[in-house]
Amino acid sequence: QVQLVESGGGLVQAGGSLRLSCAASGRTFGTYAMGWFRQAPGKERVFVARISWSGADTYYADSVKGRFTIARDDAKSTLYLQMDSLRPDDSGVYYCGAAPTGTYDYWGQGTQVTVSS
Repeated sequence: QVQLVESGGGLVQAGGSLRLSCAASGRTFGTYAMGWFRQAPGKERVFVARISWSGADTYYADSVKGRFTIARDDAKSTLYLQMDSLRPDDSGVYYCGAAPTGTYDYWGQGTQVTVSS
């Protein structure tokens, strides 16, 4: 079992930055891949970024490449998403997910990000 709690969302102007955090508990943190997803109102949840269990490999949606950075701190059991140069279409509820079996089996409750134009 993995429990996830996101934080760090808020309201920011276009061009601004936010850093999201996802605190994990339960299964040993450094043993599974994790990711960030976003869900806008009335739309499906979409992939944003992913990081391997070791932190050596990262993957990003094309829309966020060069602007967002995913990282993990195994000592703190925490996943991060640094979001820079934010745009209004980055708005939505951001969820972190844990993939101990290769699929995202565990999710946090989400944190709201709103980017004003």
